[in-house]
Amino acid sequence: MRMKRPTGLLAISVATGLLFAACGGSDADDAAPSASAPETDAASDTAAAASDEAIELSVLIDDAPFTSAMLDALTAKFTADHPNVTFTVEKRPGGAEGDNIVKTKLATGEMNDIFVYNSGSLLQALNPADTMVDLTGEAMLDNIADAFLPAVTLEGGVYGVPFGTGMGGGMLYNKQVFADNGIEVPKTWDEFSAAMDTLKAAGVVPVGGTFGDTWTSQLFVLADFYNVAAADPDWAAKYTTNEATYSDTPAALAGFERLQEAYEKGWYNEDYLSAKFDTGPQSLADGEFAVYPMLTFALGSMTPESAAGVGFFGQPGSDADNHGMTLWMPPAAYISETSEHADVAKEFLALIASVEGADIMNAASPPSGPLLIKGATLPADVLPAVTDMQAYVDAGLVTPALEFISPVKGPNLEKITVEVASGQKDAAAAAASYDEDVKKQAQQLALPGWD
Repeated sequence: MRMKRPTGLLAISVATGLLFAACGGSDADDAAPSASAPETDAASDTAAAASDEAIELSVLIDDAPFTSAMLDALTAKFTADHPNVTFTVEKRPGGAEGDNIVKTKLATGEMNDIFVYNSGSLLQALNPADTMVDLTGEAMLDNIADAFLPAVTLEGGVYGVPFGTGMGGGMLYNKQVFADNGIEVPKTWDEFSAAMDTLKAAGVVPVGGTFGDTWTSQLFVLADFYNVAAADPDWAAKYTTNEATYSDTPAALAGFERLQEAYEKGWYNEDYLSAKFDTGPQSLADGEFAVYPMLTFALGSMTPESAAGVGFFGQPGSDADNHGMTLWMPPAAYISETSEHADVAKEFLALIASVEGADIMNAASPPSGPLLIKGATLPADVLPAVTDMQAYVDAGLVTPALEFISPVKGPNLEKITVEVASGQKDAAAAAASYDEDVKKQAQQLALPGWD
């Protein structure tokens, strides 16, 4: 289900921190980067350069400052290369109000030429086959990390390119605390469990909990999806059509079991049920606990100096040779079907989906998540946790979070996970409760297979 984020932290989601999205292990650290994507000459004979006709492209974005910073830098570059092309920018709020604006503009045929919006399951509600330009076959798609493409693909059409960086979902950890206690980054859950037990025996709080903000209790379940997909690559499709559930799939049930284990072994800080998110990231950076299961946008809530001492690793599963990361995807840039300048808009999206475009965005807004453009590299001064995440992407050890590949999600997961984390329900009962929660939601949406 879509993670809830405190309103004040939306601006540090994907690009400064998504989400609202990589490795401490040696395999990922040693992984070779992906081959560089082909670059094109910006001054070549393109639709924008082929005519001196004045062209104005309208762009709709959210009102987060980092979004504006990246777009301003991109449009400045494009206009410098194509002086006959100018841009007008319209901003919308985030959340439900912003969603309604996007949906209304598309429904009435009044959408801007280009718009930036969520990738993943929310795309389905926009009916992209009728409202957006299909980019299938465009060369720019060759530049995009394979992990991202399912988040903008529907019924065979590909509709967007990543705008900004992704977010890892997994374990932020205090590097000094690990080093002081002789702990190496675990690659299996058994190794993780043993490490947490070692830390507790040494008087260190192993895991930080901030379940006073109930949404933060979901990570052991949601960040485990890489391991679910590793066990059954078709599980998300089966889940979407009611052919698989959390209760009847051992790999999916495991996330609830891990949450139960943390409770039963007393890994959490004493105030974990009342502590709030606004204290969690800095508490980790200050060494008050060793590990914080979280989305990596939380890096933006640490002081820059202390964030340099924080690393990241994906939630371990059962296979040390397949230790990966669940990735929360950035929003995407799309082209409206009603645009009168779709060819020029495609050229602008091609800039976004290039190494040059990634460099432009990185300069405008320092990345705090992995890059999803092949051949793009992180700045030398990026936070260590971001480098950890990028290693997973470069090695191909990433799977999109379930919410990006399935529209099926229940509204009460955070309530259920708090019940497990506080000992009110065991893992099996929790998984069954969530299956019922999901069923009700799927039936309300009239999804096939849920009668």
